[in-house]
Amino acid sequence: MDRIDETKDFIPVRIAVLTVSDSRTEADDKSGRTLVDHIEVAGHRLAARAIVQDERDRIAAQLRTWCADPEIDVVISTGGTGLTGRDVTVEAHRDVYEKEIEAFGTVFTMISMTKIGTSAVQSRATGGVANGTYLFALPGSPGACKDAWDEILSPQLDYRHRPCNFVEIFPRLDEHKRRK
Repeated sequence: MDRIDETKDFIPVRIAVLTVSDSRTEADDKSGRTLVDHIEVAGHRLAARAIVQDERDRIAAQLRTWCADPEIDVVISTGGTGLTGRDVTVEAHRDVYEKEIEAFGTVFTMISMTKIGTSAVQSRATGGVANGTYLFALPGSPGACKDAWDEILSPQLDYRHRPCNFVEIFPRLDEHKRRK
């Protein structure tokens, strides 16, 4: 089962937080604040933070900008993963992904089922990789952000986590682009 190998050193990860909302500001962005707090408490570094409107092109543009930034390892967005017409975050993420991490959404749904029951089917949380950067789209509720962080992202973004973790494969995420 999962465990932390205390013989290994913790490696801080540089994480950007993107809130997708037509109405939030940094002052009232509880989900973004939840992520920032958890990132900092875990010992990682907040590399950037932004709020963009629920516009597919704007979301994708911000994701691409951060994926091109060598000072950002991970992007976590919150908001826009539901089923309404304005919920386009998942589509924007998929516009950017080189590879989707299909199990991320499945595991998130399993965790959500224990908290909110069958209402979990209304979330379309997703994860993927682009340009050597991990991308995760979470629902816009603080509870969902906390659950995703505590149950999936915190362990997977900890280099000491065993049997495996996202951090240890950073150097290989874009190996297909290297010349042979």
